[in-house]
Amino acid sequence: MTPTALLEPPPAEVVEGPSGVPTVLTVDDEPSVLNALRRVFRSQGIATLQATSAAEGLSLLKTHRVDLVISDMRMPEMDGARFLERVKIHDESIVRVLLTGYADMSSTIAAINRGAIHRYIAKPWDDQDLVLVVREALSRRDLEKKNAELTELTKRQNEQLRDINQTLETRVAARTAELEQINGMLDAAYADLDNTFVLAVNVFSSLMEMRGGHPGHSRRVAELARETAKRLGLPDRDVRDVHLAALVHDVGTIGFPDTMLGKPVSTYTAEEHQRYRRHTIDGETALMALSQLQGVARIVRQHHERVDGKGFPDGLAGAEIVLGARIVAAASDLDELAHGHMGEINHSAERAHSMLRGGMDTRYDPAVVETLLQVVVDMAAAAKDDVQIDVRDLRPGMVLARAVLSAKGAILLAAGYVFDERVVRQVTNFSTKEGVHLTLWVQRDSIPGGTPLMAPPKVHA
Repeated sequence: MTPTALLEPPPAEVVEGPSGVPTVLTVDDEPSVLNALRRVFRSQGIATLQATSAAEGLSLLKTHRVDLVISDMRMPEMDGARFLERVKIHDESIVRVLLTGYADMSSTIAAINRGAIHRYIAKPWDDQDLVLVVREALSRRDLEKKNAELTELTKRQNEQLRDINQTLETRVAARTAELEQINGMLDAAYADLDNTFVLAVNVFSSLMEMRGGHPGHSRRVAELARETAKRLGLPDRDVRDVHLAALVHDVGTIGFPDTMLGKPVSTYTAEEHQRYRRHTIDGETALMALSQLQGVARIVRQHHERVDGKGFPDGLAGAEIVLGARIVAAASDLDELAHGHMGEINHSAERAHSMLRGGMDTRYDPAVVETLLQVVVDMAAAAKDDVQIDVRDLRPGMVLARAVLSAKGAILLAAGYVFDERVVRQVTNFSTKEGVHLTLWVQRDSIPGGTPLMAPPKVHA
């Protein structure tokens, strides 16, 4: 039998020893030694296989499960050291023990150094020492085998956990992306709904002004009040309430008789004054039904209060008046002074500013007045940078700088409106179908490149 044949893989069918009983293969060319070893192991309940040569031993390894091999050092054809190296190549987990005499010690040391054997036993041996060595070796083999099995099990479990974690991470990432998409859609839907709501309030405000005879008043007050509220550090929600309250601050006047509409407050009769002083309460009542307008309703009720406590309807003073109402009060009176709604005279901007300052600490909050007047100056300066474009050059994303008004002064689109594709298309179609040469004022920084697309004649929309 050639060495190559001896090292061929074992056949599929391998004879197993008795269940739970270790098997020791003893190899020696002297049958008497084999018999002696068999008697020792039989008394210990250890199964044995015997071979009288290395070739026979290798053949048995191919057909039987073996836990430990004991080989004599001196054998013909192949010595024990070389044989145990072959055993290692066949199955490294098999424990290898060498029987050797004193004269073979140098060869034994060489075999140990090559890593071919685990232990050596000197002849003649002591049976108890031999059994102890074999049992310790088998115990160590069992521990190593169990450790290898546990290591492999741990490896498989770690791979399974890694696969599970990757699957979970993928699912979590997919779910997170889905939720982010849903949240984005909800945010967009809410923003669209909120814009629609604000636009509806603008339209309602315009309808009131058409009946009241003061077109543009609420719009101008709303723009001043919103910017003033921002500069005074109000939260976004409160700024929004101030803006909406300014648009509808006179909603309580909608029930006034025609004789009261369109004329200055200073010309009211005593009866009309009494009716006028109730319009803030009526306005609050009209708005209270809408949960979105609770803060707005409070501002509407208080916007005729004075910081000295002499206002109406509740005679509140100082900080008892919400800041939003103090802002709307000053902005409304400033616009009315400039446009003759408060009295019979239209005052110049300088005179209106002076009169507002004269009312600080009595009618108005000084901090509100100073901020409001600075807003007026800054807005006038910013308006010089607005760009007038032809409706044909309108693009999505452009921001309306000045409100688009109807022939009767009603607001069609409020300043600050951000055009989308739908509204751009509607405005363009309206201009084409009606044959109207429509121009719009937009914020310069909202135009691509920051420069006007054309230079139309300076005609207000």
